[in-house]
Amino acid sequence: MTRIFLAGASGAVGRRVVPALVAQGHEVVGLTRHAPARVEALGATAVAGDVYDAAGLAEAVRDARPDVVLHQLTDLGAGDRVANAKVRTVGTRNLVDAALAAGVPRMVAQSISWAYEPGPGPATEDTPLDLGAAPDRRGTVDGVASLEAAVAELPEWVVLRYGTLYGPGTWYEPGALMAQLAQAGNLPATGDVSSFVHVDDAAAAAVAALEWPSGAVNVGDDEPAAGHDWVPVFCVAVGAPEPRRVDGERAGWARGADNGRARKLGWEASTSWRDGFTRA
Repeated sequence: MTRIFLAGASGAVGRRVVPALVAQGHEVVGLTRHAPARVEALGATAVAGDVYDAAGLAEAVRDARPDVVLHQLTDLGAGDRVANAKVRTVGTRNLVDAALAAGVPRMVAQSISWAYEPGPGPATEDTPLDLGAAPDRRGTVDGVASLEAAVAELPEWVVLRYGTLYGPGTWYEPGALMAQLAQAGNLPATGDVSSFVHVDDAAAAAVAALEWPSGAVNVGDDEPAAGHDWVPVFCVAVGAPEPRRVDGERAGWARGADNGRARKLGWEASTSWRDGFTRA
């Protein structure tokens, strides 16, 4: 049995990770800001707390005595990318400091796979981050770089560079942010390429990563796709009108991500966006 401190236990990925870990016999302490009852119902011991409260977080991690800290923190409920970048920088810093102070040897953390520099095809984990990005993108990339550098301070660490998350609890479920944009005709089909990962597959990767060697791993399905291809399928799935097509070259950084490393480690996506947009 492994003792795991899961930060973000009530989030879209976290609430799938908890029962999977419990089913494997692990003991889970789940940090949540607002939903301790939900976390308890999933089988974890809930701790109500805030990652911006450094002292309280350090106490919670120390008291949990975990073997692993699993970082699935986001702040995307209001569609605020600035708030999410703050979680990646300040929240991660506090969580790493708490783990180091408690002598935790290992951390697995959620990152993203669209922060790579521009290039001709899907990016591998060896592709540098886009630290020279334009100002409207730089905040996101800097947040990712800060998160990943902090997590790598642990003796053992894995950074999960997720593709765009879709499925229940994400921006891509019916009625959520991206569906609303599509319904309003504000989600054009462009040449920009994205990699996607269903939240169930993202959760499976987080559980598997408890045993993976240190490093970054792209976690996405097998089919990076241009908006010309995926946006019309998404619009059908959420009952939106046919999208406006925009021709022209893709943004250099919108290149998708290669999932070869994850596949070599034994993980593979159970579905692609083609079928997954309609999966519950």
